[in-house]
Amino acid sequence: MTLDAEPMTAPASRADCEALDRADPLAPLRDRFEIADGLIYLDGNSLGAMPKDASARAHDVVTREWGRDLIKSWNSAGWFDLPVRLGDKLAPLIGADAGEVIVCDSTSQNLFKVLSAAVAMRAERSELILEGSNFPTNNYIAEGVAAATGGRVSVRLCEKDEIAGAISDKTVAVAITHVHYKTGHIHDMAAISARAHEAGALAIWDLCHSAGAMPVDLNACNADFAVGCTYKYLNGGPGSPAFLFAAARHQGQTLQPVTGWWGHAAPFDFEPGYRPQADIRQFLIGTQPILSMALVETGLDIHLAADIGAIRAKSMALTDLFIRLVEERCAGHGFALASPREAAARGSQVSFAHADGYPIMRALIAAGVIGDFRAPDTVRFGFTPLYVRYVDIWDAVDRLALIMDGDIWRQEEYHARDAVT
Repeated sequence: MTLDAEPMTAPASRADCEALDRADPLAPLRDRFEIADGLIYLDGNSLGAMPKDASARAHDVVTREWGRDLIKSWNSAGWFDLPVRLGDKLAPLIGADAGEVIVCDSTSQNLFKVLSAAVAMRAERSELILEGSNFPTNNYIAEGVAAATGGRVSVRLCEKDEIAGAISDKTVAVAITHVHYKTGHIHDMAAISARAHEAGALAIWDLCHSAGAMPVDLNACNADFAVGCTYKYLNGGPGSPAFLFAAARHQGQTLQPVTGWWGHAAPFDFEPGYRPQADIRQFLIGTQPILSMALVETGLDIHLAADIGAIRAKSMALTDLFIRLVEERCAGHGFALASPREAAARGSQVSFAHADGYPIMRALIAAGVIGDFRAPDTVRFGFTPLYVRYVDIWDAVDRLALIMDGDIWRQEEYHARDAVT
């Protein structure tokens, strides 16, 4: 199954979906995840399912590496080098080379590092460009970076079709999320990066909603920096460490501002002054969360056993099927497609707008179909091809149709707001 494969015949029945599952080259990988019987999990774009190997790995780290070997494990278990080793393992999934990716810290912290580095690299320029409707934390972080310059740099927020035209000789960098968190629309990484470079600016990419779900080729697109998380499609676990990409050509040429001891050229010499590493380690700050970092590897190993072309092809087929079935089975119930209709233009998610989206999603979760809600009116569904089946799509829409046809979502219990939506 490849990206240029012949389009499959659209399934017309549950039996057709079962047949597609039997023929799916990714089907065996579902058995490597913990998924409760009867549960349909369509929220892998927010938190990926747990790899079965994660429990054993966590037990080993806690009982042997920490419990028995204690501090020796910084050397004997490779804890100190884990950020680099995991970065090298992740690199092929995003089109990077060994030594260009490091797993560390959070996405927000990593974005602060690379935006600050960009501001230092383009000190004569005064504007950062981001997408206004982007996940808000990216824009908040950019505002903080700009504030740290004392007003020399400002943040300009644009929408998808405005970005290329906004880039000018004032632009420090464009910092764009490759796949939009709410609608799932995909930005043209190669074109935007080329436009930024033509203007002398830098290209920074957030891969939170694309890494592991679709082909990404940072070096082919000549990206300068990138960040992303490991807890969505990469299945690293809740709050698992993020990753940072710095193109080899920039390493040793710039300084990120959070100059902690793990980024020092000789951290165990304990020198009084800071000297940065000349390689990707310069983007480290301090001691990393080894327990959660160790679990990242269990998700990466599953991805490395799969073909990214097959993942993307199945993703497009699953999302196409979901859109068609919702529009057929739930017609007249007020759902409006908020994601691009063309599969090639969206990531591995589908969003619908609905004025009563919150109680609808609460009712759907109670029925065993987990998606999520994004204010003010978006019900969002993420499709991880490693474990989501075609029959899951059929059954999920069956349950949604029952909720809508029976007005189940109107029940008072589904209108009370949870802290996390």
